[in-house]
Amino acid sequence: MQKGVLDGDWVAYCIVAVAAGGNNRQEPAQGIKEAAAMFDKLRLKDVLVYYKLDFVSNEWVNEKYKWEAIKGFQDNWDVNAEDFAGMLHRSLDKTFNLLASMNNFPRRMIEGFAKTAPEEVRAMFIALYDESKDVYDRIKGFKDQASIMLEKYGNGAAQHYQYENAISVYLWLRYPDKHYIYKYGEVKTAADELGSDYAFKKGAYAENIRNAIKLYDEICDELKLDTELVNLFRSQLTDTCYPDPALKTLALDVGFYISRYYSQKSSDETPVLPGEWFPEDYEPGLTVDDWIALLGDKDVFTENSLEIVHRMKDYGGQATCTQLAIKYGKTMNFYNSGSVALARRIVEKTGCPVMKWNNGNACWWPVLYVGKNAGKDEEGSYIWKLRDELSEALDKVDLSRVQLFVVPEGGDDDHHYWWLNANPKIWSFSGIAVGEVQDYTLYNENGNKRRIFQNFLDARPGDMVIGYESYPVKQIVALAKISAEQDGDKLYFEKTEGLTSPIDYQTLKACPELEKMEYFVNPHGSLFKLTKGEFDFIMDMIREENPLAPEKAIDTYTRNDFLEEVYMTEGRYDQLVAVLRNKKNIILQGAPGVGKTFAAKRLAYSMMGEKDENRIEFVQFHQNYSYEDFMMGYKPVEDGFELKNGIFYRFCQKAANQPDKDYFFIIDEINRGNMSKIFGELLMLIEKDYRGVKATLAYNGLPFAVPENLYIIGMMNTADRSLAMIDYALRRRFSFLEMEPGFDSDGFIQYQKSLNNETFNELVEKVKELNKKIASDKSLGKGFCIGHSYFCGHDTCTDEWLHSIVDFDILPMLSEYWFDDTAELQRWENILHGVFQ
Repeated sequence: MQKGVLDGDWVAYCIVAVAAGGNNRQEPAQGIKEAAAMFDKLRLKDVLVYYKLDFVSNEWVNEKYKWEAIKGFQDNWDVNAEDFAGMLHRSLDKTFNLLASMNNFPRRMIEGFAKTAPEEVRAMFIALYDESKDVYDRIKGFKDQASIMLEKYGNGAAQHYQYENAISVYLWLRYPDKHYIYKYGEVKTAADELGSDYAFKKGAYAENIRNAIKLYDEICDELKLDTELVNLFRSQLTDTCYPDPALKTLALDVGFYISRYYSQKSSDETPVLPGEWFPEDYEPGLTVDDWIALLGDKDVFTENSLEIVHRMKDYGGQATCTQLAIKYGKTMNFYNSGSVALARRIVEKTGCPVMKWNNGNACWWPVLYVGKNAGKDEEGSYIWKLRDELSEALDKVDLSRVQLFVVPEGGDDDHHYWWLNANPKIWSFSGIAVGEVQDYTLYNENGNKRRIFQNFLDARPGDMVIGYESYPVKQIVALAKISAEQDGDKLYFEKTEGLTSPIDYQTLKACPELEKMEYFVNPHGSLFKLTKGEFDFIMDMIREENPLAPEKAIDTYTRNDFLEEVYMTEGRYDQLVAVLRNKKNIILQGAPGVGKTFAAKRLAYSMMGEKDENRIEFVQFHQNYSYEDFMMGYKPVEDGFELKNGIFYRFCQKAANQPDKDYFFIIDEINRGNMSKIFGELLMLIEKDYRGVKATLAYNGLPFAVPENLYIIGMMNTADRSLAMIDYALRRRFSFLEMEPGFDSDGFIQYQKSLNNETFNELVEKVKELNKKIASDKSLGKGFCIGHSYFCGHDTCTDEWLHSIVDFDILPMLSEYWFDDTAELQRWENILHGVFQ
């Protein structure tokens, strides 16, 4: 491939490097980093040399759609559009893989939410685009609202996909002169390659996003000084593109280029090439015998060099640096820089020819390999393949003494990592409780050793285990650890976590970084070895779908806190807690306004002793709610249907992971759903006496139990005449507690005194009289009384507020109650309005 003549940046770089005593392009000497910048500006200049050479022929061709995506969004976005869902669809129409990729569908989900609840999604975007607020607070708020949308409208979907990456795309599309797309892997790689002082850590979302903005801003400032690049960029813009006057998206693209291409270069100029193996017209001229001699020369092939070629050969003769790092250990740069240094020594030893660019600079790595880009589905990794003669020579030398896998620091006493298969037809991870110890025999039923018997002998206490269910489940469903080493007959392991969102086999198999995993190479067997890199890679996927609860201070919440906030007598509260502890399932019933939902959440807080939102799940039933939404069922995906776990199933798994803590599942409008249709076999499993008892689920054939530490709180509106009585089979499994107006509770009386308003006091007295009338009405009863919550939530009291309560809350209800008694309705309208005379 022909490259153009480089500009003067590289010459300037060399002058500075030599003056400082440096001689390595990837590792400039100390002192080159400019104090004013948080990254190495000379390294960025080196990047831009290649970026400009590739810009027209490669980068712009593939990445132009980013500027077109902004233009398409800007042309269509109208937050006040009457058809908000349609407008959103048109605005995101050109985002392509920015908002859709393998197993990640943020655009599809947000557009689906917009069709179902357009006003709620509209409000989410309005809040996100409020530039007066902190950027991360807005991103977190959007993500939190997406979680609420998933609960209300997700129809059993496991994920809403509205995470930092997708939300930053929305921000960038709206304000491309202020924001960038945040992608952890890309910005971290760019920062590392530029020697940046900004730190990027897994899970530190707020700090990462703020540091990413600072890094890209600094890159952008440098781009503005490169008139050649700016002119080149401007020359390619068309009417379909956002003009990018601030060059923010260009800075973003440079970061992308560093991550996808430049970082995969060896330190001597790995080219960015599509398609075929490169180079076609260069050969070092070394025979198989030459390579054998070099392999035996310790001054040329050091221990590190032998490890590199040995691992490359073991991997199949071709691999990316990422694949080698994950499979065998060490960093990507170990293989990158080590290969370049080795090639230099070979040239010095043999005098073989070196490939050179048009500007005369040497390209070292083709001495050892040919290379090519790995393709879009492999995260832009650059593949190296051993030259045929070197590969043949490696077949003829003894490499048995060369270390294949990196021994972790601490030596042989460090933990190992394993992949354990469970055959659901025989046993299942789902049938084991967290903390339960399970044994696995070293010999099968015929007395023969298990396949890869040595793995059973090598497993040691404390080793980490990925728990996989084989056909027909084909998912990672649990994490475990070896609890005791084999005793000659059995190996023992303990389940440490059940996954609320299992990881599918196909998702794992599609990852090129795992293609040489022992299980994928030969799946026959039970216990398979994982390298630390493979384990960490899989754990990153697991944690993306099953995030751990953030470690943060949680406010305590006591019985007294409940009584201060919920206007209920002490005796009633104690009775409520006792019934729930005993029955495990209760339904709070009463008329609108008695504070059922408000009380339910605070009841959970008080029983937990803290306001831990992670241990509370909330859902609202409706007529179309089904077992598939609640427990599990097949949901449409792009290429067919896929079995998805429902919200209750996932919450049960979460509760089972912490058996020593209480969890609360709250169901609003429980009597609006078809109970038999929603609960299925759960009608038995939710009973107190059947908690922890396993039953086989119809969809996946696996055992399932409702944990003993999970409590169910339902809410039911007794004033809705349109609802039938709750299913009797479910009624037997719940205790029912009537929530009554709390006007006479100590809490409400104190609140009433704090307002110190005579009109408020008189109106409350009239409502209490009204409630007596309603309770004595044979066609109504106390379940139709007016609740106290209509009068709560204000620090000051105005006539306007009180008028709105009467006219828009109380009287509309009374018109339903006494639709056939206009005289009674008129009487109470006069009484309530008379308070204001």
